[in-house]
Amino acid sequence: MSRRIATGIDIGTYQVKMVVVEELSDKNGGRQLRIIGTGLAESKGLRHGYIVNKEEVAASIREAKRQAESVACVPLRAGFLAVGGISLDEAHATGFAIISRADQEITALDLEKAEKAAREAAAPGFLNRHVLHSIPVEYRIDGTKVLGDPAGMKGVRLEVDYLFVTCLAQHEEALAKAVEDADIEIIDQMASPLAGSYVLLEGDQKMKGCVLANIGAETVSIVVYDEGIPISVKVFPMGSSHITDDIALGLRISLEEAERVKLGRLSGAMYPRKKVDDLIVSRLSLLFALIDKHLKSLGRRGPLPAGIIISGGGAGVGNISDIARGSLKLPARLAELRITADTKIRDATWAVAYGLALWGLTGDTNAPKKSLRVSLGKFFQQFLP
Repeated sequence: MSRRIATGIDIGTYQVKMVVVEELSDKNGGRQLRIIGTGLAESKGLRHGYIVNKEEVAASIREAKRQAESVACVPLRAGFLAVGGISLDEAHATGFAIISRADQEITALDLEKAEKAAREAAAPGFLNRHVLHSIPVEYRIDGTKVLGDPAGMKGVRLEVDYLFVTCLAQHEEALAKAVEDADIEIIDQMASPLAGSYVLLEGDQKMKGCVLANIGAETVSIVVYDEGIPISVKVFPMGSSHITDDIALGLRISLEEAERVKLGRLSGAMYPRKKVDDLIVSRLSLLFALIDKHLKSLGRRGPLPAGIIISGGGAGVGNISDIARGSLKLPARLAELRITADTKIRDATWAVAYGLALWGLTGDTNAPKKSLRVSLGKFFQQFLP
């Protein structure tokens, strides 16, 4: 029997990460997932997640691949790709369908009609963009909200609110080409915030309502959950490198020294701690103000009992949880990646690549991309309201 292995690929502005996961069967017929390889390389040729030099990006991917293959002792020919960066955006639309059957029973055809209508309504915003995910957020039958899959229920008019997660088509194509140039076939793609949420959030947090914020070098990506469903995916052009810039300007020091100061490695030189803290707090407050404004636009500021969960390379800067708590008036904590201690994954910065690999093994991702239910299988079926 062939081995079931999946590889997650996360191409960030500063680092390329790969995680290889194998599915094992025990004697009782159960399944276990084990990390068998990781790869990490410095990203080159990227800016804000955009490719500015495809040869350098492909070289970075090949280096991460080489490391992962060396550890896993298997050739990596295919993988699952995360799509992020500031080209990632969202669109909301409502589609409806008049129930076609004489007995008024809702069928898969009615659901497809509603999704098609929602896509047509959102189409003006899809110019030069590729739709990564179509997620049903709420179903209504004859104006009444229903929980779960409405197929099999009866009514006259079906309405479905959709969240469409999109990215610039040019960016997605360039990213895919760089991966293919590294001799890796892309099986499927997922928006980075959703991939991270797959392993960093608990089911109860998603049901109660929460925001997962991944603070990268040049961007902050968030996914907002309510009643177990992702209701928003957004990326802001601000990251931890902006804190470094602020410290360099405020203290009139080099960027290299500012980075060490930010991380608490003062390199023998002493700088006013209060001024450093003020610079960090000021930038983080601006960052959380962007998130707060977005939550207000969704009408979800406040009623998110599980609060904000912070991940990414910038999550360890200053008293970030306290700053988030004060800015958003929400519970705040750092994300935890719950894995066994004998792996090379050390922290939640690996969550996107790891989540992609798990999705590859647990989701129905090999089917043709005809619709939401077919293309994303088990992963997005958990989002059905």
